[in-house]
Amino acid sequence: MRCPYCHQDDDRVIDSRATDDGTAIRRRRVCNACGKRFTTYERVEGEEALRVVKRDGRQQAFDRRKLLHGMQTACEKRPVSSEALEAAANRIHHRLLSDGDREVTTEHIGQFVMEELRGLDQVAYVRFASVYRQFKDLDEFMKELRTVIGGGPVSGPVSGSDPT
Repeated sequence: MRCPYCHQDDDRVIDSRATDDGTAIRRRRVCNACGKRFTTYERVEGEEALRVVKRDGRQQAFDRRKLLHGMQTACEKRPVSSEALEAAANRIHHRLLSDGDREVTTEHIGQFVMEELRGLDQVAYVRFASVYRQFKDLDEFMKELRTVIGGGPVSGPVSGSDPT
């Protein structure tokens, strides 16, 4: 394993344990060249490869790193640990594999991501939903926001116009 700091491949494992959901092994490593520590995750490579069907009909191989990156972007500058995001990505991947379908739509993946983010951080959830749902105007966005904060449907216009 190459050190992400000095790029040497001389390291040793100082701690190894299963993730909470048991789908991966988390290893803490220390580089023997520079002394910095880093974490790696070891998981079974997709024995049953998933294909993602994009909105325009194109297909591509499922990439867990892309899933995690999208979640990390939504959680940027939020108090969500990388371990919590890893666990959420593991749960999503496990759900996709256990569904039995080898082709999964981006909408299906997006729904799972929104469910996970809603439980982790409501701001991250709204960030992700605003991109995923492609709100057309402020009214749609406010309606979603009210469901998150537990309010009822939007009452009156929210488009910024002065009601007087």
